[in-house]
Amino acid sequence: MSTTSMPIASPDSAAGLVAELRKLIDGARQRAAAAVNAELSLLYWQVGLRIHREVLGSERAGYGEQIVATLGLQLASAYGRGWSARHLRLCIRFAQAYPEPTIVHTLCAKLSWSHLRLIAAVDEPLKRDFYAELCQLERWSVRQLQERMQSLLFERSALSRQPEATIRHELQALRQEAPPNPVVLLKDPYLLDFLGLNDRYLERDLEDAILRDIEQFLLELGAGFTFMARQKRLQIDNDDFYIDLLFYNRKLRRLVAVELKIGDFRPEYKGQMELYLRWLAKHEQEADENPPLGIILCTGKKQEQIELLELDKSGIHVAEYLTVLPPREALQAKLQLAMAAARQRLGQDHRDPDPQPEDLP
Repeated sequence: MSTTSMPIASPDSAAGLVAELRKLIDGARQRAAAAVNAELSLLYWQVGLRIHREVLGSERAGYGEQIVATLGLQLASAYGRGWSARHLRLCIRFAQAYPEPTIVHTLCAKLSWSHLRLIAAVDEPLKRDFYAELCQLERWSVRQLQERMQSLLFERSALSRQPEATIRHELQALRQEAPPNPVVLLKDPYLLDFLGLNDRYLERDLEDAILRDIEQFLLELGAGFTFMARQKRLQIDNDDFYIDLLFYNRKLRRLVAVELKIGDFRPEYKGQMELYLRWLAKHEQEADENPPLGIILCTGKKQEQIELLELDKSGIHVAEYLTVLPPREALQAKLQLAMAAARQRLGQDHRDPDPQPEDLP
């Protein structure tokens, strides 16, 4: 009587099969977790919306806090401490921030509840939308979102200096998954306190410090940046020129030249950067890429000179960098002034002028 033996898998084929099965299992788990997260976040929004409507329907003073406290006790008793009054307040805040169901469904599908409750706590709608869109674009963890918000990323973004209509337009483009405009990713100032530089240093010291901590510098630059070269050599008419740092941004699909300067911005920096960008466009830019972008980092800016030189038309962004951070309140006040001044220069300050004596009743 003949017997047939089962084929014995080789170690290599068995390892390959295990790897394939693990990939299938991990993928299914991730999709299941994402689906559960979306349903829970949507539930929290529905709970917050219902309580909010109940509170709005009452004219009794203090009724809102009273009903939230009562509901918290009853729901926590039935479903556990996760349904405390504090959690219900977060649900209400989420519903207040996002009253539109369509927007909520999209957010719940892409961001976790931990992300959403942080973003919903932001009071200004444009700032809130900025963090929601950038969080999706750059795939921030909850910790990264907290750090970006703490570092006043919106106020430091070049986008925040634009008219409100422009900000809305650019954020809407991100929602439609269009390639981001450079103004969305550029900042001013850049926070380089992680470099650990003292009050006195040379440009070479700054460059060395950045390269020692290039990963952190890339995070500060923003999404999609890849380091390409230090002191990139350009030979033009037998003369040698050197770009301090050269990057590529895959989201912008363009080369980015970075020049490091000690001291205030000077007009001659424009010609230097324009030369670099035109050389890169001629010799390094691929057919499917956008024109190169230049970033000039200085310790100080002279705004009128920058405006008269119309650097944005040349694809050049001038920004300050800070190696020592001021108190957060001082930085926030400075950024608020810069935002207001920029919007006023663009002719978008729609606030009514102070009433003149003859206009007063």
